[in-house]
Amino acid sequence: MIRKVAAGLALCLLALVIGAGLWLERWIEDTEIPPLTLETGVEVLDRDGNLLRAYTVENGRWRLPVSYDAVDPGYIDMLVAYEDRRFWTHPGVDLRAFARAAWQWVATGRVISGGSTLTMQVARLLEESGTGAWGGKIRQIRLALALERALSKEEILTLYLHLAPYGGNIEGIRAATLTWFGTEPVRLTAAQSALLVALPQAPTSRRPDRFPEAAEIARNRVLSRAVTFTDLTEAQIAWARDEPIPTSRRNFPALAAHLADRAISDRPTRSTHYLTLNRDLQMQMERLAARAVNTLGPQMSAAIMVIDHETGEILASVGSPDYTDTAREGFVDMTRAVRSPGSALKPLIYGLAFDAGILHPQTLVQDRPISIAGYAPQNFDAVFRGEVTAAQALQLSLNIPAVNLLNDVGPHHMLAAMGRAGMDVSLPAGEEPGLAIALGGLGTRMEDLMRLYAGIARGGIAVPMHWRDGEAGGEGQRIMSDTAAWYLGDILSEVVPPANAPRIGLSYKTGTSYGHRDAWAFGFDGRHVVGVWMGRADGASVPGAFGSELSAPLLFEAFSRIDERTTPRQAPPPGALTLSNAQLPQTLRRFDPGADVANAGGPAITFPPEGEVLAYQPGLPVMARVAEGTPPFTWLWNGAPLATGWHDREIALDGAEVGFGELTVIDATGRAESRAVEIAR
Repeated sequence: MIRKVAAGLALCLLALVIGAGLWLERWIEDTEIPPLTLETGVEVLDRDGNLLRAYTVENGRWRLPVSYDAVDPGYIDMLVAYEDRRFWTHPGVDLRAFARAAWQWVATGRVISGGSTLTMQVARLLEESGTGAWGGKIRQIRLALALERALSKEEILTLYLHLAPYGGNIEGIRAATLTWFGTEPVRLTAAQSALLVALPQAPTSRRPDRFPEAAEIARNRVLSRAVTFTDLTEAQIAWARDEPIPTSRRNFPALAAHLADRAISDRPTRSTHYLTLNRDLQMQMERLAARAVNTLGPQMSAAIMVIDHETGEILASVGSPDYTDTAREGFVDMTRAVRSPGSALKPLIYGLAFDAGILHPQTLVQDRPISIAGYAPQNFDAVFRGEVTAAQALQLSLNIPAVNLLNDVGPHHMLAAMGRAGMDVSLPAGEEPGLAIALGGLGTRMEDLMRLYAGIARGGIAVPMHWRDGEAGGEGQRIMSDTAAWYLGDILSEVVPPANAPRIGLSYKTGTSYGHRDAWAFGFDGRHVVGVWMGRADGASVPGAFGSELSAPLLFEAFSRIDERTTPRQAPPPGALTLSNAQLPQTLRRFDPGADVANAGGPAITFPPEGEVLAYQPGLPVMARVAEGTPPFTWLWNGAPLATGWHDREIALDGAEVGFGELTVIDATGRAESRAVEIAR
């Protein structure tokens, strides 16, 4: 009888155990798991994955993405040793730890240690629930058991690495290491790891910037446990105890603030943005810009750009000295602001004149008073130098020769070349491009001027400039011939450097806009182009501000930060003529536009000159231009019409046959002029 009763009780007990097990299984299976995809702050990284700028999540909390493999293993070992030694083996709940905590509570009447596992802490952090109420504890146990079934141990720890609080609005290990140590969590000292283990237990009362003593005590308690349960030695622990506690919060990186904002605005759904910038170079350029304006008044601003003209990659982009400086309007990105380029466009005029066959660096040009249709430009210093070489005129940035050349080349031809370079320009509303654009009479951006100088540095071929890593564009259009581009680089390499700057063969050009509102400097070597702008963001005049005095010294400093020595430019191309003026062909020895203007007021062909050989080049049309005369014009090649009713003063000779021929223009009054030229391919 007793055996039957015992057997019955055993069966009942077994049934209860099985039933409890089945109920527990169903209880765990039916657990509602919160979303495991966590919101993390958007981050902007440089070409090597270094953090440039980070953004907060909702409510202004700093929580940055981090992977399990990107955290120092020593920290993981210390965390598990201190918080949950059986983490790798228990199913989410550590019954031994619970039993120990209960016994200590019964024996002493107070809580000595908790039984909460790391998985239970993750459950609490996911639901943002409290720690004390029994209902909350039961819910944490249930969710912890469910998490262990759904995730690996590494995935659970990764959630902890994102959610653990570290004081104030700091969440997650990566935000914590950047805040308290200014470093990424991939490599930490024992002292740093111990502090990061201790902080989440009491993130408010142990904040090291407010309660450094409490933080140090808690950190050292973790270190004491680490002696027993990690591979750290007594000597290493003693060394760690002597490491000072950080007593202030560090600012999160905010490099390339303008470009980072632009990247996010461009692709707002992307959480990580990789840029072509180099973090160290960006940091140095930002420091240079801040130092440059430090003594120039509270409203002075500056911008710096560095690009690799071989790839088109932007390596540094500084839109202002301080993004947060409202007095300087630091929030305005001056690399994209429309400003007057001053004399910075003059190299393009000379390059087009070289290609047009009317100029050589040693051609003599006139620097004397002129008046063209009422436009009478002056040099900046109001001094006229008479006859100088084209190279000297460009090196001295003389206004008169540039205007004369543009009058011959044609403003529309210049705007077309700017378009091939990828530049956007703006003209006064309702106005046609005139000769004033030679001296900066239009609006453009620093980015666009960088495109132009990159094209010159690259042998006359534009390179699509880009700032997103891995998104390079294709080959750009030809702006000018490689010969013209080499002439420009050679001429500009002989410009006298600023005082105390080394003569390193850097090709550079400065510019100052009307009213001293913009001070520019652009320079290039065989690999890089650097641009510098200085002025006021509100467009106000800065009396006495010249590009040669303000921006050029900063340009040379910027180049010194890129590399220890300047990368040599390319050798001269086969078409380059390194001749003296006396060795040039007669038609290239002197450029005197006044000699080509007919006295009778009839049409005068200003290009091509008599006997010129015009060569077709890919992307560069063969042009002809007429001065004076009454439009519309009729153009003839060997007596056959190329165009009739033509109102523009320049024309592409697309219909002209290859070989020797006679080019004729007839104006509306019937007056005509002809040139004997050759068109060759």
